Amino acid sequence: MMPDEIYLCQADEIPDASARGFDPEDEGMDSVFFVRIGGRLSGWVNDCPHTSGTPLAWHKDEFLNAERTRIKCFGHRAEFDAEDGACVLGPCLGEKLWPVAFRIDEAGGLWVAAA
Repeated sequence: MMPDEIYLCQADEIPDASARGFDPEDEGMDSVFFVRIGGRLSGWVNDCPHTSGTPLAWHKDEFLNAERTRIKCFGHRAEFDAEDGACVLGPCLGEKLWPVAFRIDEAGGLWVAAA
């Protein structure tokens, strides 16, 4: 562990076709979220690029569309590719989500950099 990292969970606690939000800095809301689609884990800032300051989930850990294939902003109905964060549907076409740097340690722990 590096002193400037925060442990979130075991990476395998986020199953395929699911998402999970985290509040690593204890700010009172999930400021980041992680998505696993097609076996690939990605991390994103919980902020819609369409209107800054708007979280994407409508309910705790609900970051995916009904088909569980894309990230969805429930406020604006925008959908984002989970691989690169690009908006593929909705009012923010051409914009992207902000990625979160993370690492998975040898024991499978998911870590993010402290702010």
